[in-house]
Amino acid sequence: MARLEGGPRRSSQHSSEGVRRIDEKQFVRTVAERTGLSRQEAADLTWATLETLAHRVSPGEARNLITELPEGLAEAVRRGTTDLIERFGHHDSVRRVAECTMLKEEEADRGVRTVLAVLREAISEKEFNDLMSQLGTDFSQALESAG
Repeated sequence: MARLEGGPRRSSQHSSEGVRRIDEKQFVRTVAERTGLSRQEAADLTWATLETLAHRVSPGEARNLITELPEGLAEAVRRGTTDLIERFGHHDSVRRVAECTMLKEEEADRGVRTVLAVLREAISEKEFNDLMSQLGTDFSQALESAG
C-alpha cells in the first residue's frame, strides 16, 4: 500500500515530534482515490466517520486525536465528542455513516475502513494504537480486512 504523502514518520516516542501534518484536502483526496468516490462524497464520508468514531471514544482520547488532525478534520471529531461514551460496533458505525452520507451500506463499509487506514498513516502510531484500543476488536478486524 502506498504511504500517504505527508504522512507521519513512525516513532515509538510519546510526543508528536516527528509527525508531519497532512492537510484535510490530501486526506480526503486519498480517501477518494482509494474508494473510487468523488471528492465531495469522500469529504462527507470522512467527516461522518470521524464524527461517528468520536461517539465511541473517551473525551480525552478525542482531544488527543484532535491535536494530531488538521483543523477541518479535528472539527468533525469535536462535533462527535460527548461525555457519554456510546457502545456500538463496526457494523453500527457503518450504518450510521451510510445514513448520514446517503451512501449505500457497502460503500460506507469500504469508506469507514479506508478512513481508518488513512488515519493510521496520518497520525502518530501511538495515537492510532490508543484510538484502536478504545474502538475495539471488531474495528481492528475491519481495518485489517481492508488490506
